[in-house]
Order: sequence, then structure tokens, then C-alpha cells
Amino acid sequence: MAFRPRGAALRFAALIAAFIAFPSASATPLIDDRGVAIELRSRPARIIALSPHLAELAYAAGAGSQLAAVVRYSDYPDAARALPQVGDGSRIDIERVIAIKPDLILGWRSGNPPGDLQRLEDLGFPVFITEPTRLADIARLTRTIGALAGTGAAAAAAADAFERELESLRARYSTRAEVPVFYEIWHRPLLTINGAHLISDVIALCGGRNVFAGAPVLTPAVSLEAVVAAQPRVVLGGSSATRAEKFAAAWRDMPVDALRQIPVRYVPPDLIQRQTPRIAQGARVVCEHLDEVRRGVRGER
Repeated sequence: MAFRPRGAALRFAALIAAFIAFPSASATPLIDDRGVAIELRSRPARIIALSPHLAELAYAAGAGSQLAAVVRYSDYPDAARALPQVGDGSRIDIERVIAIKPDLILGWRSGNPPGDLQRLEDLGFPVFITEPTRLADIARLTRTIGALAGTGAAAAAAADAFERELESLRARYSTRAEVPVFYEIWHRPLLTINGAHLISDVIALCGGRNVFAGAPVLTPAVSLEAVVAAQPRVVLGGSSATRAEKFAAAWRDMPVDALRQIPVRYVPPDLIQRQTPRIAQGARVVCEHLDEVRRGVRGER
């Protein structure tokens, strides 16, 4: 047997281990939410996440140490706050991205400027574009990001735990008496969600019914009169601009008497408005609120 110096042997073993853990993506290309195949020939050392929820998904998938940059408002987990930023939801700083030389870019189809995503692809960067619209997509994308990053085992564990939590909530709440729900995502103008929104999935999981599920756009603006006509039994919601006390007070002060009579419940926006495994925590809050309504509890929280 040929002799190998110890350092060379260790490097050779590491190379073989890396090959086994991360086979050539050309053998198993991964398909993004546009239907485009993304091929990576080695484990990406520098990943850029172009939305806060994608940064959070990367950490959940065990790839946090490979993140090289994020965008504004990427604040969870705490480690994401320390990473360089390359823009926000309205603009990507292409020059900063080029300087980082990422091996993989995670993009958001409806949340990033299409022109910026196209330019990054034209520059030769692998861009995996996502569009989570259902609760099942969160587990799917966690596993997919793990496969892209070479952290499949950690990603699978996180996705499995998320799915178990959702199944537990579904088994407990989904068959209980239906509660018509109005969900507010913004106050001026008054914005809600239709049935294609991820939050509508959460409401259904908890045995609720989104009263604007049939609206033609994802986040429609609605009038107070339309809310009254929809006859919700509870108002849920909240945003970064409306904390719990302010949210409840705004509905107590509504100029329409019928709306002042509806129970109001606050849902922490970061737990429900980001497409990440934390939405299971938000779902638990929603389920508990709907159970309070079923029991006739009127307190505003």
C-alpha cells in the first residue's frame, strides 16, 4: 500500500466525504418554483438569501453558517442581524452581490424585483427562486434548501418536526365548530387575505373560515361595510405598526357599531406572516384564539 503523509490523507478523506455528502447536482438537479432546474456541482460556501423568510429557512435547514448575505429586516435568528445586507424587497444591490461572489442565491418570486433576479442569472449566478403559498411548501422548501446546501439531515429533521406540529394542531382543531374569521394584515388601507394566502391555510387548519377567501386578489383592500356584510365572528391580525394594545383599540374605536362588537385577537406578525417553520407557533396562537371564540370569551388580547 502506498504511503500517504498524514495531512494529505486527511485532505483526501475530506474530499471523499464531501463527494458522498454532496453528489454532483447534475445527477440530481433540483427544480425551483418556476420549474427551472438548478445544478450545483459542489456544496455552496456562500449563499445569499433575498428575503427575511429565506434567511430564516436557510438557518432552519442547517445552512446558516453558509449564509454570506441577507436583505433588510432579516432579523431571525439573531445571527442573521450580523450578516451583510444586499438590499431590500424593492431593490437588490447587484454590485454588492457581485462582490460577494455567491455560490447560490435564494430568491422570492413575488417578493423580489423580477429584473434584478434576471440580471443575477444573466451574470451567471445560480438563482433558486421560491414561491411558498401553502403550509406544505414550508417543509418542502426547508428540505430543498438543505439538499442545495448539503445539509439534508438537519433540514429533514426540521421539516419533520414542523409537519408533526401542524398535524397535531390539525387533529385537535380542524374538525371543531367553524368560526368565520376576518384577518387584518394592514390597517390603512384595511387589507386582508384571500383563500390563496398562506394565512388562510392556517385559519382552515384551526377550523376557521376566511370570510374573504373568494376575493380575486391575494391581499385585497376592503371597506368597513364589506367586513360587516361578511359577518365574521372574530377579527384576527396585527402588523409591525400595530402592536396588541393598539390593534385592539383601533377596532374598539371603529365608526361602525357592528364592528365594535366583534371580538379582536392579536397574532404576532413575525409568527404568521413569514413563510418559515415558526408559522407553526403562529398557527397555535390562531387555534387558541378561535377556541376562545367558540367558548364565548370576549377579552381582547
